[in-house]
Amino acid sequence: MIKNVKVLVLALLLAVASCSFTTSDEDPGKDKVLVSLISYVLEKGHYDAKEFNDEFSEEVFDDFVTALDPLKRYYLKSDIKEFEAYKDQIDDQIRKEDISFFDLAYTRLRERMEESKAIYDDILSQPFDYSKDETIDTEYENLDYAKNQKELKARWENQLKFNTIGTYYDRIEEEAKKAKDSTGYTPLSNSEIEKETRETTKQSLVEYFEFADELDREDYFSIYINSIVEEFDPHTTYFAPVDKDRFDMQMSGQFQGIGARLQKKSNEISITEIISGGPAWRGEELKEGDIILKVKQADEDVATSVVGMRLDDAVELIKGPKGTVVTLNVKKKDGSIKNIAITRDVVEIEETYAKTTTVDKDDRTYGVINLPKFYFDMQNAEQRNAATDVKKEIIRLKEQDVDGLVIDLRSNGGGSLSTVVDIAGLFIKEGPIVQVKSNGADSEILKDKDPEILWDKPLVILVNEISASASEILAAAMQDYKRAVIIGSKQTYGKGTVQNVYDLNRWLRQNDLGDMGALKITTQKFYRINGGSTQLEGVKSDVVVPDQFSYIDIGEKDLDNPLPWDKIAAADYEVWDGYIDYDQTISNSNARMAKNKQLQLIEENAKWIKSKQDDSVWPLNIDAYSAKMEQNEEEAKRFDSLRDYKSGLTFKSLPYEIQKFESDTVLKQKRERWHQDLAKDVYMDEAINVLEDLKVNNIRRGKLADVRD
Repeated sequence: MIKNVKVLVLALLLAVASCSFTTSDEDPGKDKVLVSLISYVLEKGHYDAKEFNDEFSEEVFDDFVTALDPLKRYYLKSDIKEFEAYKDQIDDQIRKEDISFFDLAYTRLRERMEESKAIYDDILSQPFDYSKDETIDTEYENLDYAKNQKELKARWENQLKFNTIGTYYDRIEEEAKKAKDSTGYTPLSNSEIEKETRETTKQSLVEYFEFADELDREDYFSIYINSIVEEFDPHTTYFAPVDKDRFDMQMSGQFQGIGARLQKKSNEISITEIISGGPAWRGEELKEGDIILKVKQADEDVATSVVGMRLDDAVELIKGPKGTVVTLNVKKKDGSIKNIAITRDVVEIEETYAKTTTVDKDDRTYGVINLPKFYFDMQNAEQRNAATDVKKEIIRLKEQDVDGLVIDLRSNGGGSLSTVVDIAGLFIKEGPIVQVKSNGADSEILKDKDPEILWDKPLVILVNEISASASEILAAAMQDYKRAVIIGSKQTYGKGTVQNVYDLNRWLRQNDLGDMGALKITTQKFYRINGGSTQLEGVKSDVVVPDQFSYIDIGEKDLDNPLPWDKIAAADYEVWDGYIDYDQTISNSNARMAKNKQLQLIEENAKWIKSKQDDSVWPLNIDAYSAKMEQNEEEAKRFDSLRDYKSGLTFKSLPYEIQKFESDTVLKQKRERWHQDLAKDVYMDEAINVLEDLKVNNIRRGKLADVRD
């Protein structure tokens, strides 16, 4: 955390400590304290704090009601009219620690959801008539609320019919295929298929409401709080305690537990995946499909039943500190019951971390590092992070004598600011990497202070529309230094803001209300070393290539309440002085891309995807639905060849990883799938071509320099 943020935190801590966020006898609610605390932190700590006024109140009102009932299948118009008495009052309620609007909307939702169970049960007890000429518009935001229960039931019927007709169509196709392929097979009749698909829809709704019934008041209050905080900007977020744990796990790529993913279905909690390398994987007793019946801690005499328990609560029982033992009472697939004791440990989620491969082309070897996010451990800076891992991988690639490097940041949503500064420093001499500015303060330049260059050979960075935040910092710095060629979408995501996560519990002088969660709040904006912001505009690729997201609204500029773009003074930096014919290499790549048939087809596919996304009206008549599906399938055939693309490149794991495959076949399979995907990746193919150009130009210019010397 940099200096300005430390000052902000200290000021807030002192200010909050002097305030009395305690509850009175007349108002004992934890929720009221939370509203008061969060509103205070937002006003004092946000980069561009908004005023709590009537306009703000109306925005919160609309967002909260929409979040509770996005398909408009619960609330009636009369409910909304009743709620509207609070539409311009939420700002006043925030100041008064009044949550009566939330109480009303929450209570009414639970009532309407309970009523809807009888509605869907009645609708699905009778056959759908697919001969009627009906349609549904899935742009629910344009839909008005139902006037009464009769209109609401008609809406449910319309939506359930839409939910079912797709399965009905697929099952008719399947039965026809079975009859064609299997001699003597008698296909189900359409009426039998219709009944089967209604039952399928009903079961999915039963499971949906089982999940919804497990949500408690705290879960819905988190939605309300986030409707407030997200008015400040899209990345300011409240984390309830369980959400904070998940966020920490996503950022660090690790947690302490047994190393298994769980799922709840029909009151049973089952194992869906054993995480490779974790305690359960090492023990080899727990298997996918096992059903957990009871959980017992080492210091307990009696196990706790988890049958019917909320999934989050069961997870809390099973996970725990490294070195502690938990015993699971499980039902195996063969019906036998078994106790399995597992010693908890740190579990690393392999998909989070950097992975590396090599590829040969024209008697040269190149390296590829895929970085899914800029991960770090918020609780322990000594734990592994993206910067240390990337450094290790580059050293390993140098041992393989690779001639060029691709850093793949596609779909990397960002992460730690410090790790991206450290990574950028691996490719340049000491110098500025990014500028950071707090509201009302001078900008601060974050620099690489290490004169050593770990990697001085050709570098390409791959990005797309979802590459965001820290990804944009790295790409922008390398572009400004002309150190790397950026290949990808027209622009990256456009997130030029910095967030810090604050534990709300430490700001209460006396807290007997339980865990208050955490607030991720936007405290700063970052800027390129050339002075421009990446906010909204992102990083524009040197070589622009189309992809499936090219025509879809997917960036920061398409979100609600984004902070604006602006510019500050440039930092003092010198362009990379390596022997790279930067402009000529980009020109060569653009020329290749313009002739690439695969990319031309990808662009056509992107336009087609956009057209289908905009098509929100669907027929509920089976003949019309079939015709539309057949038309879509026929149009989609034009793009079948996209899956057939092969670059002819062969990718290989590094020696240290190949050794791991002997004991970890799951990791081996994952790497083989990744290599197969890379071999079909036209963007990676071009990245290697660019490295080839950079290498050739590097050699040519090196020889020219030798002659001049």
